Amino acid sequence: MSELLSLFPLPNVVLFPNVFLPLHIFEPRYREMVADAVASDRMIGMVLLRPGWDRDYEGRPPIYPIGCSGVMTHVEKLPDGRYNLVLRGLERFRILAENHDRSYRRAAIEPLHERALSVDDRTAVRRCREKLETMLSPAVLGDPRDLRGGTARAKAADAKIPTAMSDEDLINALAQYLDLEPLEKQALLEQPSLMTRATSLVELLEMKIMVARTPGVSTVTH
Repeated sequence: MSELLSLFPLPNVVLFPNVFLPLHIFEPRYREMVADAVASDRMIGMVLLRPGWDRDYEGRPPIYPIGCSGVMTHVEKLPDGRYNLVLRGLERFRILAENHDRSYRRAAIEPLHERALSVDDRTAVRRCREKLETMLSPAVLGDPRDLRGGTARAKAADAKIPTAMSDEDLINALAQYLDLEPLEKQALLEQPSLMTRATSLVELLEMKIMVARTPGVSTVTH
């Protein structure tokens, strides 16, 4: 990773480690970002814009300090200068300081390594997986949605959760692709380990199921 990580802030996309994210890049500053990344280490960092971002979108609106780096596994430059690319999530990070020397945002970051799992933690993750498989059968993941700066296209899942996926990949993929609120996804990303992320995801979905079955009850995300 280069000394400064390029940042791609969006209002409703959160990237998770080892999960793929298709993007369509059309804003001039982010075209420059992609071109610079292709010429360097092919890495950018996805970060979530804080509420109220639309008041200063062309500038430097506030962002959440924890994001996820990703490497571009596929890059297609279109004749008009736009890009189609696929990003694979690598590692969570925390922003230490931003640099504004270029048209797009860059930052000095510190990696946030996932906390190691004990035997009991892995057992808990497995139980969470079993609960998720029960709650999400059949599961349909997020619909395509347009974004400022680019477009992320989430694809629908098969009716059954793939049994060949590791617990880590499955939990992170569900956290990214399920039709959750951006702030809910951000909270999942900020969890310090796979076990706490899996537990939080189960609790979140259980709450949503309960609310859906109880007319007049709504949830509030802080």
